Amino acid sequence: MKIIIRHEESKDFRKVEEVAREAFYNLYFPGCAEHLVIHNLRDNKDYIKELSYILEVDGEIVGSIFYTHAKIIGWDGVETKVISFGPVSIHPKYHRMGLGRKLITHSIEKAKKLGFNAVLTLGYPYHYEPYGFKGGKKYNVAMADGNFYKGLLVLPLYEKALEGVSGYATFTDVFETPQDEIDRFDSLFPPKKKQIQESQRIFEKACVELDN
Repeated sequence: MKIIIRHEESKDFRKVEEVAREAFYNLYFPGCAEHLVIHNLRDNKDYIKELSYILEVDGEIVGSIFYTHAKIIGWDGVETKVISFGPVSIHPKYHRMGLGRKLITHSIEKAKKLGFNAVLTLGYPYHYEPYGFKGGKKYNVAMADGNFYKGLLVLPLYEKALEGVSGYATFTDVFETPQDEIDRFDSLFPPKKKQIQESQRIFEKACVELDN
């Protein structure tokens, strides 16, 4: 199995969106928005092209990771620039092969070399703790409502990178996707059935779990 991690090219756009759609469809809610997020992200001001990668297996695109600029806004209004990743997609046929780990590890190492200070992401702690992520509470980083959630995860990229920083995280507006826009974009792809499944209930519960 030959694995290549490289930057996305324009000829890859559709395939990358198709893979993301397969990876996320019905996972967090009936249908998905990740393929639209990726589509819109490429022209967004917060997009960090030099940190966004696709992964090929034997010449076939099977995964991708995208990075954006984010901020920690202090309670005194002082802003600290950070970065965030997501969506991270691996085609379901290639799950449990360590490919997501390769993408995340590769991109984090590149972020360190480029001099970025910290990475924020939203997700399940057990997914990201192996890379060194900790809950935002450890670094005094909350969400905008002032609460510390288990799903807000922080990774400083060097020692004391967030020393003296506290406040709330803000992410790119590209994730704000109205349902009618999602439906229009999704209609450009082969039909898939929207379904309710257990992973959606688990996700909904995880989104509001406080870090106490």
